[in-house]
Amino acid sequence: MKSLQRYRWPVGYGVSIVFLFLLYQAILPALGRSASAPVIAWLPVATINECLMWAIMALGLNIVVGYAGLLDLGYVAFWAVGGYTAGWLMAYPFNWQWDFHLFSPVPDSAPGTHINFWLVLLVAGVVCAILGLIIGAPTLRLRGDYLALVTLGFGEVITQFFRNSNDIAGVNIANGDSGITSIDPIGTGPLGALNIAPDLLTNSASGNTWKILVLGLLVALCIFVSLRIREGRLGRAWLALREDELAASMMGVPLVRVKLLAYAVGAIFGGIGGVANAAAITTAVSPSGFDFGKSVLVLLMVVLGGMGNVWGVTVGAFLLAWLNGNGLKQIGVQIDTWFGTELAAVLPRYNYMILGLLLVLMMLFRREGLLPEQRTKALLSTPSRTEAEDLGAESLEAEAETKAIVHSDPEADAKIAASAVAVSPALADEPGHDRGHTTKEEGR
Repeated sequence: MKSLQRYRWPVGYGVSIVFLFLLYQAILPALGRSASAPVIAWLPVATINECLMWAIMALGLNIVVGYAGLLDLGYVAFWAVGGYTAGWLMAYPFNWQWDFHLFSPVPDSAPGTHINFWLVLLVAGVVCAILGLIIGAPTLRLRGDYLALVTLGFGEVITQFFRNSNDIAGVNIANGDSGITSIDPIGTGPLGALNIAPDLLTNSASGNTWKILVLGLLVALCIFVSLRIREGRLGRAWLALREDELAASMMGVPLVRVKLLAYAVGAIFGGIGGVANAAAITTAVSPSGFDFGKSVLVLLMVVLGGMGNVWGVTVGAFLLAWLNGNGLKQIGVQIDTWFGTELAAVLPRYNYMILGLLLVLMMLFRREGLLPEQRTKALLSTPSRTEAEDLGAESLEAEAETKAIVHSDPEADAKIAASAVAVSPALADEPGHDRGHTTKEEGR
């Protein structure tokens, strides 16, 4: 029974991805427009793909924040590096003077560098892992707010670098604010050759539907890696580091190596998400897409879903990505239909205010998240030291009273009570007793 419960989430995820693909590929086209229009309005295919891409990013940040407890406010930097890696290796030229093709679905006559999407994922993962080691090295002795400030500065440095990259020592590295456009679409290989799927997964209706499977596969890979690492020695070392760094070091956990690996693994996920975003969502990359708000949004997904819980983080990413992408607008449309208001154009402009309010409410009423990890839930439910001391004092008093009742001797208590009753009248008849009692009362 426990083995079946262990696989209920993976099976549920796989069934959901296959169902969404079949829904838009076969079921909705066979239905009338009156039946399919509400589904498409509330959950467009493009929004599903965006949710999957955000889930990759949230799973990567969960490695750093949820597992290792290292607050990272510049995670968008890895997303940017992954996106620009796709722009350099699978796009038409903006400044390159050579043509190179490697297993690319783009015709050989096309100018520029065109490498297969799956190979670019590997390259971006390696590049971002090295970058994660570079950012992790200066932060080994930092904690809390200082660590957050360093990672925040790192994210801004990367963004500004790409913004001013059109003239670095006379070389146009990333085309500045204009960015890199016309990134190659994802090829389907044998499936396209057999006419099962389109040859190129563009932003057409059919292409977006097949992207559900591609991005769903990438999310499944990230989930698998996250779960396997968490159950291993490295995952346990991360959890020990998160809960008490000093105790972890005293128990022999190599803090330097563990922290660097946390940044590296999280950066790999970020690089994969950047390539997926550039090739499957935007088909372009520019500095304007990597502002600080993106890092905050990914962090909010991790906190909302439940830090440290892979499935909670995935659910949080889907929920917030849907709200930010299409949900707020559609909720406004529905409210306008009911009450005749004009909120459809207003609500999306206040997305960060609404999401911030949601975060405040979560911190007040459910700080552990929607699907909390058991360790995190227990940690957040543990009283503070002052509360623990108060509770300890009360428990000691209650324990003493309980012991007194349990170990009491009724016969001895009866003898003591009888002796007190017999002695009290004798004391009352003595003059000194009355005078002393009166004196004390007058003194009071």
